Amino acid sequence: MTIEMPNAQLDWDDQGRPHSRLFDDVYFSDKSGLEETRYVFIEQNALRERFSALPANAHFVIGETGFGTGLNFLCAWQLFDETAHPEARLHFISAEKYPLTRDDLQRALALWPELAHYSEQLLASYWAIHPGFQTLSLANGRVTLTLLIGDALEQLPQLDAQVDAWFLDGFAPAKNRDMWTPELFAQLARLAAPESTLSTFTSTGWVRRALNEAGFKMRRTPGIGHKWEILRGVFLGLPETALPGATVKPWFARPPQISGPRTALVIGGGLSGCASANSLAKRGWKVLLLERHERLAKEASGNPQGVLYLKLSAHGTALSQMIVCGFGYTRRVLEHLQRGRDWDDCGVLQLGFNAKEAERQEQLAAAFPPALVHVLDQPQAQALAGIDLAHGGLFYPEGGWVHPPALCQFQTLHPNVSVLTHHDVLQLNKVQGQWQACQGEQVLASAPVVILAGAAEVKRFPASSGLPLKRIRGQITQLLETPQSAALNTVVCAEGYVAPGRLGEHTVGASFDFHNEDLSTTPEGHQGNLDLLAEISPDLVQRLGEANLNPQTLQGWAAFRCTSPDYLPIVGPLADAEAFSQAYAVLSKDARQVPDTQCPWLDGLYVNSGHGSRGLISAPLSGELLAAWINDEPLPLPRPVAEACHPNRFAVRALVRRL
Repeated sequence: MTIEMPNAQLDWDDQGRPHSRLFDDVYFSDKSGLEETRYVFIEQNALRERFSALPANAHFVIGETGFGTGLNFLCAWQLFDETAHPEARLHFISAEKYPLTRDDLQRALALWPELAHYSEQLLASYWAIHPGFQTLSLANGRVTLTLLIGDALEQLPQLDAQVDAWFLDGFAPAKNRDMWTPELFAQLARLAAPESTLSTFTSTGWVRRALNEAGFKMRRTPGIGHKWEILRGVFLGLPETALPGATVKPWFARPPQISGPRTALVIGGGLSGCASANSLAKRGWKVLLLERHERLAKEASGNPQGVLYLKLSAHGTALSQMIVCGFGYTRRVLEHLQRGRDWDDCGVLQLGFNAKEAERQEQLAAAFPPALVHVLDQPQAQALAGIDLAHGGLFYPEGGWVHPPALCQFQTLHPNVSVLTHHDVLQLNKVQGQWQACQGEQVLASAPVVILAGAAEVKRFPASSGLPLKRIRGQITQLLETPQSAALNTVVCAEGYVAPGRLGEHTVGASFDFHNEDLSTTPEGHQGNLDLLAEISPDLVQRLGEANLNPQTLQGWAAFRCTSPDYLPIVGPLADAEAFSQAYAVLSKDARQVPDTQCPWLDGLYVNSGHGSRGLISAPLSGELLAAWINDEPLPLPRPVAEACHPNRFAVRALVRRL
């Protein structure tokens, strides 16, 4: 399936206002777009009163059809900032098929200098806006913006959320009827929280009737400016005639919310642990991160240069969707780090090193927008890389390399995160509603919520011992940068990879060894990496010089990747394995059955592991996914993708295999 995501094609009038070329319609009123937004969407949904009434730690969810220039979002954010409890959170979800480019968004928002405090923060995070769910964390985590990039009728059915207020702000029904269909209104009703409200600038009769039929009680109300009337309404409930929605299977349902103190333990100080700690901390949780080594990122996350490596599928698989969504989220987090030292968006070039790979790359380039990935021929690739190459390949212009320890360190700087090193958790015990992290007889810490994020070490605990995680040893090699090798401008990948220099060193790798349990670097491992480098570019080997080519004297890093059988991460709440098998034993006789039995959750116990060689891309967003499970918030991934990452998938498959 080809994913088409052209950006909005705009014309600009003499006042600097954007106009959609495709829909021949304006993005906001030529009278006063700001006043119209505040009247139609803010006032009709009574947001000032509702924001003011939010208690600490509550969250309010707004859904929107048509993000456009983001004007409605910025107005809602401004009001929330002014009126809501400082520990309340706003989650804004907006579907947009034709997102503005960053330059166009900046130009459009310059029309509203009174919103500059908010538009500048939006623009600072508006990177890598690609198809699917793109989550932006704003205002130090107090505000979350999730953009559903694509056709609303494809994106909304995948959304798992409870929406408190709806903004219907697509182009006018006469201009873009696809945004005003009964099918779309049925999705709004499916996602509506009890007593959810809805407002829209249109008063068209058939729109009002269709919304009423979907379960909203709509009425006309006086308009503003040249709009005589607008619509506002409240959700009464799904009508009896509504088609039944997809049933959430109990083993993928949301676990009960934990009441009491908002404290959590995270076990493991690598990428997944630090991301999990950060996501909870931004939501007001006090997080204690327990790391067994003397510092964070001591194991696989200690690689001096990891690559934002996007191994995609042209067929829209769950893994491919996860990668696109996760890449965008990580790319936006990296904007907070120092370029050149902590990361560099130098791009990633994947060489089409044989006919089969070149064919695969052509299919990928046809399935994704050029801003995410496009094909370069050999002369283009060589000119871009700055070194001689035998092949062209796929280029990811927003990719690059990252120093993972810097990302881990940044995520634990949140004031709600405390790090305890030299704390090796050997047992977990549940005592009076608290999980106790123990080392022999000593209780190291306790909390009602625990996240297991120690890669394959999570298998040491009985609750997670059955997860099918495997360790794969990897070794990278560090080569001294020379004046000649400094010409390398971008990460180049084939079977291995090489990155431009960081602090005077290139990173080359990485080996895959399924049978070696020794983490000492070996000359054989270095030689293997040099062989991978020679396949990428003999010219670069020559530029590096003889001093870099003796495997006996080279420096490097070895660690275990941790991966799952389906290569998806394992992220979500954990269940009691034995009780699970008993509760859903019928699946071993009939896989189509969905027993109406609540999942036997291990309340407050979660896992974030199995990221393999893609941890830079999948771990940060997985932290957000866990926080959404724990806080009962909208999921930052399509529901089918979240289910595909769920720990219970393996227990279900084991039962079904008994058929």
